[in-house]
Amino acid sequence: MKRILTLGCTLLLSLSFCFSSSAATGKLDPLPSWHAGNSKQAIINFVNEVTTPESPQYVNKNDRIATFDNDGTLWAEQPIYAQLMFAIERIYSLAPQNPSWQTKHRTAKLLKGDIEGALSHDENAVNDIVMAANTGMSDEAYTKIVKQWISKAKHPVSQKLFTNMVYQPMLELIDYLQQNGFKTYIVTGGGSQFIRAWSQDVYNIPPEQVIGSTMKRTYVMKNEKKVIMREGEMDFYNNKSNKVIAINTHIGRRPIAAFGNSDGDMQMLNYVSDGEGARLGMIIHHTDEKREWAYDRKSPIGHLSKALDKAKENNWQVVDMKSDWKVIYPTVSH
Repeated sequence: MKRILTLGCTLLLSLSFCFSSSAATGKLDPLPSWHAGNSKQAIINFVNEVTTPESPQYVNKNDRIATFDNDGTLWAEQPIYAQLMFAIERIYSLAPQNPSWQTKHRTAKLLKGDIEGALSHDENAVNDIVMAANTGMSDEAYTKIVKQWISKAKHPVSQKLFTNMVYQPMLELIDYLQQNGFKTYIVTGGGSQFIRAWSQDVYNIPPEQVIGSTMKRTYVMKNEKKVIMREGEMDFYNNKSNKVIAINTHIGRRPIAAFGNSDGDMQMLNYVSDGEGARLGMIIHHTDEKREWAYDRKSPIGHLSKALDKAKENNWQVVDMKSDWKVIYPTVSH
């Protein structure tokens, strides 16, 4: 799988797409999929401020750290999380080896095709299903399974590969930051190992820069070889305040930029914006019902309410997907 990125001028893109109004100055547009406006300008101004040595807001390269949520921020999360779809498919395929699933409330509903019933009335439903489907194997074996799945898995609505349901404007943003000396991290409620299996190929973010939820694991002997085995219990759920704890634990520096799309990212945005000096907090607001989905306060997936209310007060930039992005998904298929 090759990285999905179409920055700069290539034979695949027209010159009009590659250049912005700044073409007259001879400079390439670093964010060609973004419409000119407050969001795009806020990003460019911020990067210029923190990377120009003469700027009073200059930030040493070691401290240029940006964190990104994954689902709904870097790729589509509606109508179902990719990792949840992976887990459900695993439940179906492993059911013959696990007869007890036929009588357990949640897995029994799934096996009868009642996905909505299996997920309703319990905020722990998603985690329970993921735990059931992703245990009893080594981390190494799990990574291979995820790599095989993600190479072929298609989104249930668009029928595009999930890896083509990433957001082109955000790929450009990651690349722009990396080109300007930023270290980019994914900080997600999704499973660390699930995303690490493909983050390098899709986002150009290496696995060691993925911080997510983790299962309990043990280092044991199996088939005359020591392996890390996945246990059927959550070790750390990386959401809300836990994202701040995880950033502190794994990075050890306060990021200067953070990007999210839901209330689950609010504490991470607070942590970043509470720091000294130039800061950039940004919320991706899903407003495009034609090219993607429009949802916020009433959606159980990517629920965005409190963070949206606090955006102006905390000086967070709200990206309006419909008006700020020229395109949603990459124009090159893989």
